[in-house]
Amino acid sequence: MKPVISETCIACGTCEALCPEVFKIEDQGDKMMAVVQPADYQKHKDKIDEALAACPVQAISWEE
Repeated sequence: MKPVISETCIACGTCEALCPEVFKIEDQGDKMMAVVQPADYQKHKDKIDEALAACPVQAISWEE
């Protein structure tokens, strides 16, 4: 499984603050948004789940 970020992301930085190993706020050309970095997602699963729950616009999900 891999975390994914939807276009609803508002680049608030919550996910990056909770799990900087996986999430990073970057300029995506037309807007700032979180992107998923290459990482061992299973190793960081608890922190990813915490970021998923904390996202104010529910922009993070798991892709199987």
